[in-house]
Amino acid sequence: MQVGFIGLGLMGRPMALHLEKAGHTLHLWARRPASLAPFAAVNAKTHASPAEVAKHAEVVIVMVADAPDVEKVCLGADGLAAGGKAGLIVVDMSTINPNAARTIGLRLAEQGIDFVDAPVSGGETGAINAALTIMAGGKAAAFDKVKPLLEKMGKSVTLIGDSGAGQVAKACNQILTGVGVLAVAEAFNFAAKSGVDPAKVREALLGGFAYSKILENHGQRMLDRNFKPGFKAWMHQKDLRIIMEEAHRMGLMLPSAAATAQVFNAIVGSGMGENDSITALQLLEKMSTPE
Repeated sequence: MQVGFIGLGLMGRPMALHLEKAGHTLHLWARRPASLAPFAAVNAKTHASPAEVAKHAEVVIVMVADAPDVEKVCLGADGLAAGGKAGLIVVDMSTINPNAARTIGLRLAEQGIDFVDAPVSGGETGAINAALTIMAGGKAAAFDKVKPLLEKMGKSVTLIGDSGAGQVAKACNQILTGVGVLAVAEAFNFAAKSGVDPAKVREALLGGFAYSKILENHGQRMLDRNFKPGFKAWMHQKDLRIIMEEAHRMGLMLPSAAATAQVFNAIVGSGMGENDSITALQLLEKMSTPE
């Protein structure tokens, strides 16, 4: 297929390369020329704008930071809608507000362009290993057309429901992972301050009802003091902000998510936002160490 890809950062770069490796022709645009360097030796064509990408592609995948970025790429003066023809499918794999996804989808539909919101979970490691969990929202027919592409980037690809449903599923994922990371960090900090080896505590807990993937994977990285970003703390802060905005709009009480959002605010405010989200442990250690 002729596949457009916009957003060639930490996650987007390996995702796009998986598609090229599978035999698809890539059509690329990036704000920074350096982002295009890894594609110089593969079957990829660069373009001057998102609109130009849309003119040459059957499907365009977008992987950018937040809703304003998605809106600009899709609906800006040189956006995908300006160059796309009826029948084009835009797949947004960013994490954005569900209502924003629905609105962008409706505006693209006015020009006959289908929109699938398909946020991912798995971080940089999942992107590199084509092992992402992909949660999609949109029309079944459009999803069926892009599913073979999504399966080249993820190990689990699920159509959740209509437009915006993928973003709702991702929000649920971010509640569970954010609260989970904080819970493991609290447990390890409590063990260490009590004079007990957190590694031994983890070993014991992995055999009981406290087991979780976060305890297994993120917990080990905490013990290894490996705070290199696979998923940056500022990104989790952003996702939790989206969740709390939606909760406020709907009048929902999300006490655990709200407390976790405050911790990630503090992480970013402490200058650790570029670290992995497990840097929550470092914040707790800092806050509980006497001056």
